[in-house]
Amino acid sequence: MAWWNLPGLAPFIDLVCPPRCAFCGADLPVTAAGGPMACASCADAISIDSVRCGSCGEPVPSSECRCRGRCSDWDGIVVLASYGDAVRGQVLRAKRPAGESVAAALAGLLVAKHRETFTVWRIDVVVPVPMHWRRRLARGTSAADLLAAGIARRLGLPHRHLLRRRRATPMQNELPFDDRHGNVRGAFVASRRAAGRRVLLVDDVTTTGATLAECRRALVEAGASAVYAAVVARADRGSAEGGRP
Repeated sequence: MAWWNLPGLAPFIDLVCPPRCAFCGADLPVTAAGGPMACASCADAISIDSVRCGSCGEPVPSSECRCRGRCSDWDGIVVLASYGDAVRGQVLRAKRPAGESVAAALAGLLVAKHRETFTVWRIDVVVPVPMHWRRRLARGTSAADLLAAGIARRLGLPHRHLLRRRRATPMQNELPFDDRHGNVRGAFVASRRAAGRRVLLVDDVTTTGATLAECRRALVEAGASAVYAAVVARADRGSAEGGRP
């Protein structure tokens, strides 16, 4: 449990250390207590985004996405923002051992933006995309895990590790787009505890969706009744950035 969530400790912490924006450090009203938060300026800069398709997650330039709601890689997806300059910097901070408060604040923005959708999805459990244990040991943290924990806390849902990465794979952003699905094929295995549950799968960045799709396949094989996805950023294929998944 993060230190700011210890029962009864929040009022004392706010008195001694008034809440500050996790991104820029600006002071926040005491009424903003309850974990790392973002000031209005940072929230606007990070979460501003075009309208996106709830099925495939791509920006929708018109009233209807070209996928026509037929994406089969997951049962629905929400995105906080495109992987542009403002969100890229914060995602990179969340990947570092000292980035816990940044990850928690990003989770808060994602929930604030999509709470209604999460309610409609009737989620049972929040699950992070797993990192291989050797990479987790080397990095010292997992942004997806921190994000999943923050989202679960704000939604009042359990946060469970129902997926395991059973083999290490090259980083997705080091590979051509067309090689990414093959790179993660068969890389994940899901716990049977997923059976009959509506899962919210959480990651920090997605591009092709290959990692999310493979995780979803493993969860469905384990009996999950539905698998939805939530990501902080999508590095859209037409952009210059290359996201990890």
